[in-house]
Amino acid sequence: MLRPMATAFLLLMGVLLPYQGEFWPFNKKKFMKMNGAECSHHSECVSDCCLMDLNNRGALCAPKARVARLCLPQTKGSINIICPCQWGLTCISKDPTCSRRCHLI
Repeated sequence: MLRPMATAFLLLMGVLLPYQGEFWPFNKKKFMKMNGAECSHHSECVSDCCLMDLNNRGALCAPKARVARLCLPQTKGSINIICPCQWGLTCISKDPTCSRRCHLI
């Protein structure tokens, strides 16, 4: 009796396992916005940066800052003025008179 149930369970898992992400009600990657898409909060963007667009009075998803680019730390608010650094970089100012930039530390 136990062996047929175990076999049925393993067969069912073999069918459902490849589709495991499809059954979650909130599959985050499905609803993430690409760079250039309108956003209202940084959590909506694949890049995790919703950048203020002063020309169009809105906000767009934008890539995070690369090495030596201007940056600001991630805000607790919904929209960034300047994007934070990419993963592995730190947003610091090496000179008090210069603005913050992304550096590998």
